[in-house]
Amino acid sequence: MYRPWIVAISVLVGQAISNPIWAADTLVPSRATMPGKLSIDVKDQVIDLSLAEAVFLGLRGNRSISSAFMQRIAQKFDLRVAEDQFTPKLLLNGSFLTGRNQDNRYRTSELSPTTTLLGEWGTRFSLSWTNTTNQTDNFGRHQGNGLTFSVIQPLLRDAGPEVTTAPVRLARLNEKNNRLSLKSTVSQTVTQIAVGYRELLRAQEQLRIARDALARSQQLMEVNKALITAGRMAAFEIVQTEADAATQELGVEEAANNLDASRRELLRLLAFDLNTQVRASDALEAKRIDLNTDQALLVALENQPEYLMQLVSSEQAAINLVVAKNQRLWDVSLIGGRNQLRDQYFGNQSNNLEQRQWDNYVGINVSIPIGNLQPRQNEIRAEVEVNDRAIRLAETKQLLERDVGNAVRDVGTRWRQYEIAQRARDLSLRKLEIEREKLKVGRSSNFQVLSFETDLRNAENSKLNALIAYLNAQTSLDEKLGMTLESWDIALND
Repeated sequence: MYRPWIVAISVLVGQAISNPIWAADTLVPSRATMPGKLSIDVKDQVIDLSLAEAVFLGLRGNRSISSAFMQRIAQKFDLRVAEDQFTPKLLLNGSFLTGRNQDNRYRTSELSPTTTLLGEWGTRFSLSWTNTTNQTDNFGRHQGNGLTFSVIQPLLRDAGPEVTTAPVRLARLNEKNNRLSLKSTVSQTVTQIAVGYRELLRAQEQLRIARDALARSQQLMEVNKALITAGRMAAFEIVQTEADAATQELGVEEAANNLDASRRELLRLLAFDLNTQVRASDALEAKRIDLNTDQALLVALENQPEYLMQLVSSEQAAINLVVAKNQRLWDVSLIGGRNQLRDQYFGNQSNNLEQRQWDNYVGINVSIPIGNLQPRQNEIRAEVEVNDRAIRLAETKQLLERDVGNAVRDVGTRWRQYEIAQRARDLSLRKLEIEREKLKVGRSSNFQVLSFETDLRNAENSKLNALIAYLNAQTSLDEKLGMTLESWDIALND
């Protein structure tokens, strides 16, 4: 009589136990990768590091990226739990008691597995089996077991796949947002590493410029001494050159300090020992790129993580509104079920007794809430959230249009500034060379040469800053377009 039911429970128990959710998961996060191999030798006293190698190391060691990938373990499991709601669930209850009272000693055991299943139309199935045994020294043994099967089909509230599958769809959209957030985190960190690397390049070049200026000042001092010895310059005029040389020494010290600060900041981004000696080895060069604002905006609308996250949030708000409206309906459900019970008594005097019972039922259940404003409150909040998300989406889109337009224009402006700064530097160098030649023949003064020296230093620094600004503008544009990972050929492996 019970064999079909026992077989059914056995099958469900087997499925539940074999479900991989029971397996212990090892918390090993995935890792972003990019093509190429690391060619640096960490045993070198000073490590020459290219920008590509810095990004490669950042993907492996940066703490923000590592934390984001670690969070993905829990986020992926959240989705797994949400998608698991339509698989059978098994609850095993068991107990064993032994004791005695003034009349007898007794032992009681109970085993009660229960399995439940939720269908995509909101149908809820429940199947349970209970086995109870009572053993006493004086009154014999009593054994009872029974099966209970029930079905509940909602007709209004919680009915239909649009409502029942809402948690799964929300979880999948949330997972999509999580992936976009990961992409955003990695993109921002790669941008920070690129900017930090160029700051190290800037600091190295500024130190070179300061040392070259000091060398020229010292060379000018030697020229002054020769002119004084030849009687073509008053001795007191060398004071200007000596003061300038002291100023250049101060500049060298300041540039060296900035270099050390930039080096440490880059090492922090790479999660390296701050005492590691690294040198940026890339050449400072740039190529002009031509961009179209409209095409750039289309790329951003398809790839920019923050904008796409707003789109996903709008979808989630729409689903929540559907669910909130459904929860205002009456709870009307069809119900049905079957119970089977069997009791057996085994007395000490062979007076055994067995009883069997069964029960079938079918009907309808209606629950009508009256005076409860909370469902309406939830609906209003959900509707407000939908409207608010529409406002935020429009604002995010307009901000994206502004940022992309500014980024495209900034790239063009920075390139023109670099060209102007490069021309100004070349002219300043030529101007200084001419003036130094004039000084040697007594047709110029120390003051004029030192002034042109200052002009050259300013022009060299302006050219350097314009070039760094142009390269950073390109990197910023990639981030605004959501194309940082594609530009570096980075795979998230998520």
